[in-house]
Amino acid sequence: METIYLGIVIFLFVLAIFDLVVGVSNDAVNFLNSAIGAKAASFKTIIFIAGVGVFIGAALSNGMMDIARHGIYQPQHFYFAEIMCILLAVMLTDVVLLDVFNTMGMPTSTTVSMVFELLGGTFALSLIKVYSSEGTLGLGDLINTDKALSVIMAIFVSVAIAFFFGMLVQWLARIVFTFNYKKHMKYSIGIFGGIAATSIIYFMLIKGLKDSSFMTPEYNHWIQAHTLELVGAFFVFFTVLMQVLHICKVNVFKVVVLMGTFALALAFAGNDLVNFIGVPLAGYSSFLDYTANGQAAGPNGFLMTSLLGSAQTPWYFLLGSGAVMVIALATSKKAHNVIKTSVDLSRQDEGEENFGSTPIARTLVRFSMTLATGISKITPESTKRWIDTRFRKDEAIIADGAAFDMVRASVNLVLAGLLIALGTSLKLPLSTTYVTFMVAMGSSLADRAWGRDSAVFRITGVLSVIGGWFITAGAAFTFCFFVTLFIHYGGTVAIILLIGVAVFLLIRSQIMFKKRKAKEKKDETLKQLLSSSDNAEILRLLQTHTREELGKILAFTEENFERISTSFLHENLRGLRRSMGSVKFEKQLIKQMKRTGTLAMSHLDNNTILEKGLYYYQGNDFASELVYSVGRLCEPCLEHVDNNFKPLDAIQKGEFADVTEGITYLLQVCRSRIENNNYDDMDTDIRKANELNGQLAHLKREELQRIQSHTGSIKVSMVYLTMVQEAQNVVTYASNLLKVSRKFQAEE
Repeated sequence: METIYLGIVIFLFVLAIFDLVVGVSNDAVNFLNSAIGAKAASFKTIIFIAGVGVFIGAALSNGMMDIARHGIYQPQHFYFAEIMCILLAVMLTDVVLLDVFNTMGMPTSTTVSMVFELLGGTFALSLIKVYSSEGTLGLGDLINTDKALSVIMAIFVSVAIAFFFGMLVQWLARIVFTFNYKKHMKYSIGIFGGIAATSIIYFMLIKGLKDSSFMTPEYNHWIQAHTLELVGAFFVFFTVLMQVLHICKVNVFKVVVLMGTFALALAFAGNDLVNFIGVPLAGYSSFLDYTANGQAAGPNGFLMTSLLGSAQTPWYFLLGSGAVMVIALATSKKAHNVIKTSVDLSRQDEGEENFGSTPIARTLVRFSMTLATGISKITPESTKRWIDTRFRKDEAIIADGAAFDMVRASVNLVLAGLLIALGTSLKLPLSTTYVTFMVAMGSSLADRAWGRDSAVFRITGVLSVIGGWFITAGAAFTFCFFVTLFIHYGGTVAIILLIGVAVFLLIRSQIMFKKRKAKEKKDETLKQLLSSSDNAEILRLLQTHTREELGKILAFTEENFERISTSFLHENLRGLRRSMGSVKFEKQLIKQMKRTGTLAMSHLDNNTILEKGLYYYQGNDFASELVYSVGRLCEPCLEHVDNNFKPLDAIQKGEFADVTEGITYLLQVCRSRIENNNYDDMDTDIRKANELNGQLAHLKREELQRIQSHTGSIKVSMVYLTMVQEAQNVVTYASNLLKVSRKFQAEE
């Protein structure tokens, strides 16, 4: 029996390594977003500074794992076997859950996931214990709900406060410095740098180092008693230092950004380490206590009262954790994926939007516009003109390839640090992820980065991330609840099965992530296009990008036209529903393609736009019509089969099946020509398209004659005529797309 629990402890530490990797992949956005978004330094330099902060924070952490030891459950009422069951379920759930979010590129809270996993696992066993104890124990005796409730409240509080103050402080900073900040910082930069650096140091003392291994109660008490004197001294020192650095031509904003990155990385490692190794260490401590004192009582009879005390984590665990976190930070592709989501949502310029539009986002935009109009009416014209001079985005000093400037990056880091330090001093469990993300979103809104053409997409993205945080809590609680029950009743067999499932899910997630990244590499053309300034290169890249996009649309049309035709002829409702869902998704992609294509066209000079623009927009219109024709074909077919109406007769099936083969082949040929940019002997394909249209026109006349002679069902005839008409449209739009694509791709 002891060997089994030793194996569980070892497996917990193995999972802890994976948890450290996926946890850092998720939380890296907290301290890397601003520095990378503003390109404050090279990527390697930023990673190095953050890595040093992470390692020092982990090494100096005191390892107080109270939340994993007694923060959620009351260990004095749980036996050793029950505690190990909960801890194993928590780790299995946590690793898989965080990896799923990282794969999707969505930042979430490791604190919330761990707390609600512990709550779910504890709740599962508590129900069993309450039932078996016959009233001697209640849920209140077994679960400490205060921590979970405070985390839930902190979600609402931190999201709203961080967003509001991010917006307010960034607006004030922009009023002071403007977008052309180098002209307006002769004297103000010293004060700003002093406030920023002092805030960062204060944040490190209050949040990053207050629980460090070298920070004794005496040091803590002295810092608390002399906080005002320390803050004043730091402010004077850093104000003078930053002014001197500015005189010496050093970019103070860059210094502040890198300092803030280091401070947030240090605080993250020092405080969030419990989220990754707290549970395994609680299991390790439980095992040591059981082997020393509980073997006589057995695993189901030895109460874990020892977990009520706090434990000091051995230094080698801290150093090992720090090393794993640094390696994960430097090598994790998923960390870069999560950072990309946050940076894209806060970038200053327009570009390819990764999120669609939702009714809530549209309502919020309309409400904001109404509110802004109302405020504008009561604001004096002279004031509005003066404010507009401070927000001239065309004067923005943004590094090549950066998403926003140094002013915003500095505000993001300093304000996030201050809010987290304030929450800590007020004993509010603010999530680092929530605060840093929402500050970045608020500052981007204040910077007018959310224009009318992008606001609805940015808001949808923000709401998606916030929704993901709530999903984290629910999913963590639910999954861990059932995993705990499965382990409790299934024993060793259940543990082995769950380990196998977890390994399978992690491997599958990695494979899916690699496939998605490989697909994204194909879309790099657009990014190069938007960042280029050479007209010839822009046109070449746009032509390449257009071939890729039109090829995808023709592939979609070919696949779904064939599926709809086959499914309708065989009354396959599932196939029709699948195509209908694909059409809805493809319509969103078409809108995005048109939006990004128009943005790309705006980078060309006037002569090129006049020569190529018409063909480009015609191609987009024909591509759109192909997708909408597939939708118009699918809708009546789906309704017909779903209502169990009479099928086509044998003659109609034979006629349409024959022409379907020809249309599918035409779509294949068109896609091949466009993707390979080869239009030799294209006239043959145009003739084939005309022949297909002639066949379809003949089918339409035949069906009209059948209607006149009353030889078939009216409902069948109606859907059949619609199918023939939309098939004609598909052929016409495909051949027209081929013609305009040749003209757009032609060398001048």
